[in-house]
Amino acid sequence: MNSELLSKYNVPGPRYTSYPTVPLWDTVPVQPATWQSLVKQTFGATNATSGISLYIHLPFCEKLCTYCGCNTRITVNHAVERVYMEALRKEWQLYLGFLPAKPRVQEIHLGGGTPTFFSPDNLKALVSSVLETSDTAAGHAFGFEAHPGNTTPAHLKALSEAGFSRISIGVQDFDPEVLAIINRFQTYDQVKKLTEDARAMGYHSINYDLVYGLPLQRSRSFAATVERVVALRPDRIALYSYAHVPWVKPGQRKFSEADLPAPEQKLELYRIACDRLAAAGYVNIGMDHFALPADPLCRASANKTLHRNFMGYTTQPAGLLIGLGASAISDSGSAYVQNEKKLETYYARLRENRLPFFKGHVLTREDVILRQHIRQLMCHFETSWSEEALRTEAVYEALGRLRELEADGLVRIAPYRLEVTGKGKPFVRTVCRAFDARLYAGKDAPVMFSQTV
Repeated sequence: MNSELLSKYNVPGPRYTSYPTVPLWDTVPVQPATWQSLVKQTFGATNATSGISLYIHLPFCEKLCTYCGCNTRITVNHAVERVYMEALRKEWQLYLGFLPAKPRVQEIHLGGGTPTFFSPDNLKALVSSVLETSDTAAGHAFGFEAHPGNTTPAHLKALSEAGFSRISIGVQDFDPEVLAIINRFQTYDQVKKLTEDARAMGYHSINYDLVYGLPLQRSRSFAATVERVVALRPDRIALYSYAHVPWVKPGQRKFSEADLPAPEQKLELYRIACDRLAAAGYVNIGMDHFALPADPLCRASANKTLHRNFMGYTTQPAGLLIGLGASAISDSGSAYVQNEKKLETYYARLRENRLPFFKGHVLTREDVILRQHIRQLMCHFETSWSEEALRTEAVYEALGRLRELEADGLVRIAPYRLEVTGKGKPFVRTVCRAFDARLYAGKDAPVMFSQTV
């Protein structure tokens, strides 16, 4: 890659798991009655066909990984598990109280934090309390995030018995020096054993998370990490760009910018991973995911049915996503809400028998149109606006912003169509940024995002 292009287009920008992005939601509060009405509307239209998705946020970790941007609570007191589980059950019951029929659960994802901070019995009991009050859709996809340092065969067995068949293992890197500076302690042998145990237990989708751009990462050591990952042959690999936002996550101040790879070095890490994964037969899916050819993500990508939401890429585009737990985000299709981030406030809202969200956003017509274009770009690297429903003045403003990228060979603009070139794929977040009318409307606001490359 040309270093001039990198310096020109490597600007702060969102990850675009939603549009509008959370920091740019309207400041007008979403009233509980409005949210309930919109949820019921989407539920009525989609529950019988596509079912609903559930994201359950489990925020506890015994140690703080200093690179992490998630909402966490650090503790070694496992008595918190029971209290939090009761709160999750209460929140779920509040939703059940106004849904007009029994939910059909198509997708569950346990995220964190460290979901396997919870005991196997508690995880199984938590999931069972949801499934006992709902129907399980045919072809459902239940998955969880696993720390290789504390996920046991008992965890795998308990969740398998609850219907889980997907596991996402947080690898990040195998270099001991890198792991030490980010305060993460795990070994290659632990990852290998967890992978083998999961396969033996019948898990048919194993994902590894890798992160490039971490402090002290260098080309040779990261190439060695990728080689070891390829040898273990996970079904999927998420190759995430490290988001350095110490003004949001103070834990990232444990190291300095001087410890981070320079932008050119970071892009070289990305290129090394992409080249090696391609050589090993992995297919690049969307912005930062790779999968083996037989994986459903590959089929969804080829069929142009790939979907992106707050949980990342999925083949299950349920109309309604309900997020349970502190900081969890819900998506009704026409609106978003986010739960209280602080545990104490989250608990207090539930004690008042109130849904515990503290902010939200009802999408405008323009938001819906721009979201569709951004999703298409993030999933398929192309979009079009030949249909009346996908035309708005904001689209033509975006095209104006993209003319310079077109001149540099990063996109191709045709009548009513936009395509990201192979050269432009590393800059897809920058391309999506051109469609972000809300970001440009508040362009003088303080920087809130990490670099786009």
